[in-house]
Amino acid sequence: MVEWGMLLAPLLAAAISAGPVTAGPISVGPVSIGPVSAGPVMATVADGRVCRIADQRLDELSGLVATTDGYIVVNDGADKASHRKIFYLSKNCSVRRTVSYPSRPRDTEDLQLGRDGTLWVADIGDNGASRNTIALWKLAPGASKPSLFRLSYPDGARDAEALLIAPDGTPIIVTKTAGSAGIYIPAEPLKAKSTTTLKLAGSVAVPLTTTSNPYSFAGRLVITGAATSPDGARVVLRTYADAFEYDVPDGDVVKALTSGTPRQVALPDEPQGESIAYTPDGTALLTVSEGSKPSLLRYPLPSAPSPAVPSTPGSPGPGSPDSASSGSAPPGSVSSAPPAPALAAAQTPAKPSSRLPLALFLIAATTVVLAAAVTLLRRRSRGPR
Repeated sequence: MVEWGMLLAPLLAAAISAGPVTAGPISVGPVSIGPVSAGPVMATVADGRVCRIADQRLDELSGLVATTDGYIVVNDGADKASHRKIFYLSKNCSVRRTVSYPSRPRDTEDLQLGRDGTLWVADIGDNGASRNTIALWKLAPGASKPSLFRLSYPDGARDAEALLIAPDGTPIIVTKTAGSAGIYIPAEPLKAKSTTTLKLAGSVAVPLTTTSNPYSFAGRLVITGAATSPDGARVVLRTYADAFEYDVPDGDVVKALTSGTPRQVALPDEPQGESIAYTPDGTALLTVSEGSKPSLLRYPLPSAPSPAVPSTPGSPGPGSPDSASSGSAPPGSVSSAPPAPALAAAQTPAKPSSRLPLALFLIAATTVVLAAAVTLLRRRSRGPR
């Protein structure tokens, strides 16, 4: 879920709290303000529309998982009880069954499927940064309903929309903080009847791009979803504009995010893209946006390994049946490829430029000035009363 205040507030906060900044050319990831720095080498690959999700209950999709027999999705912050469920879709995107929560979730924002078939639902959204606790819902294989695990941040409430599951089963939450997102993991094993404290494990800043999206510059700075490849060797973070894939060669997801160099996959002009998943064979990314009758989109990965026997299990857990119509549409095109090795140091997201806050401040200040100018011109055009 997105609100303009939610996007602009972190930009202003980051700029104000940055402290003194030395003047000069401003460089942010692979794109710079001032002298232009080299960016990732891009290659065009086709993307395709897999199917259209026609069920009227699925209008605020925020989490997506692909299985060998279809897809699993959740809405975010749904006000209607009929929307607050875990939805299992067939391969043509029609709803075939649902699973209800034993109590009301607050703001479910992402989904992950563990290597053991456990489905994790991330109830971590907090637009107003007012929640004392967030939660993870765990649906074990064969279970009829998910179990609730409450968590709390060690440094105050914050909004988040991305969840990853490490190969050892550790949940990893990535916040929606603009510019540099926090990476949090449980400080101790999860307990069903108590609140587990999280600990800050690091931070990640995705490279700044120029990819077109409904929220312009701000939409390229905030992380809205995440996914783990079926073999656990790669993870991906997404913004409203792009996806960034990281290699996880030794199973250490936090290390990969904080010190790895991502490959960019542009996701241009998605209406409100907050969901992302790997296909069961790991050769492509799938995305879906919020809105009425959204399309499930497929983006082949230029760097993906050859298809293997899918390791992603089928849909876990029983549920109640449901149904909906579905459809399809012709493909379009979009793409990317890995950056050249020589650019790794300049593109490492774990060390964002210290001059980024100045850029944010200048953009925020310009927005305020323009808004004031428009208001003044409107008043003058009315003339004396």
